[in-house]
Amino acid sequence: MPRYEFRCRTCDDTFEVDRPMARSGEPASCPDGHDDTVKLLSAVAVGGTAAGAPAPSGGGGGGCCGGGRCG
Repeated sequence: MPRYEFRCRTCDDTFEVDRPMARSGEPASCPDGHDDTVKLLSAVAVGGTAAGAPAPSGGGGGGCCGGGRCG
C-alpha cells in the first residue's frame, strides 16, 4: 500500500499515512489531531535492478543510437 507524507501547518510536524491510491487525495489529520495539513511531494525511485544483480556496463548495447556508435 502506498505511503503518503503530510505536514501539519499548525504544529509543523511531518507524518506518513498508508492508504490506497484511490484515497490519495483525501485530507489527513496529524497525530496531534490538527486538520490543517498539506500532502508533500515525494521523490520515489521506481524500478532498478534486483539485489545482487550486476550493474550495466558502459560499453556495448543501448545508448542513444544503439551500441554506443553515435556521431
